[in-house]
Amino acid sequence: MILFKTTATLQHYLNKLRNKSLTIGFVPTMGALHEGHLSLIKESRKTCNITVCSIFVNPTQFNDKKDFEKYPVTIENDIFLLETNNTNILFLPSVNEIYPGGINKLQHFDIGYLENIQEGKYRPGHFQGVCNVVFRLLEIVNPNTLFLGRKDYQQYLILKKMMQQFYSTVNVQAVDIARESNGLAMSSRNMRLSNSAREKAAILNKALHFIQQNLSVRSVDELVQKAKDSILENGFDEINYIEVCDAETLLPVTNETKHKQLIALAAAFIEEVRLIDNIML
Repeated sequence: MILFKTTATLQHYLNKLRNKSLTIGFVPTMGALHEGHLSLIKESRKTCNITVCSIFVNPTQFNDKKDFEKYPVTIENDIFLLETNNTNILFLPSVNEIYPGGINKLQHFDIGYLENIQEGKYRPGHFQGVCNVVFRLLEIVNPNTLFLGRKDYQQYLILKKMMQQFYSTVNVQAVDIARESNGLAMSSRNMRLSNSAREKAAILNKALHFIQQNLSVRSVDELVQKAKDSILENGFDEINYIEVCDAETLLPVTNETKHKQLIALAAAFIEEVRLIDNIML
């Protein structure tokens, strides 16, 4: 694996690879890597000649400064995991490389109502930060395919929308959620949980499965309320949202629609750690 820290040296090397007609897959991360990230690396290696992974804890997508400061940094282990999973290139840029004009001069992206619902409602400014960093990383790497995880489903839809306007030639591939043995969606935030909370947190996925299994026999409102009750009764402190939505628009639905693909999404706190999950219905 080759490590690059500057845009100029990375682009020079990637241009050489393109001249050899090699395809490039790109996996952007914020580090603290786990099996979920590695599943993206593996998908890239299946379909592309070269796999590039970036590690950059993006300050512009944290609406809570404390959350940014608490984000786990495990760079030595990250490098080990990337090397043992045959990643070709690691891009490890500084803030100045990503935001040469400073973090206070960000581009504004028109992402419509998606910016203000669900995650956007509880994390104002978050998706503008995500769009800015991915826009810049795509500008630097210029991959054939971008690999994204389905756990951040709203983010996936928003980035697809942004890319249709600015990077329409780049393919976007969504990779299924990697889960721990108890069903908990893998997340870098899980590192901040005690062992007890990590076990209790599995109820988030179980509650979504309950909605999935009973959608044809109970109302959406009833299922959502039972899911909320179950989550709070099993160790969670606060729920931001549980919603059943159209999977293409993320607009809430109130009853089962056989002609639409539906998705259930949740965000809740346990031990002051905010976890998200979703499941296709």
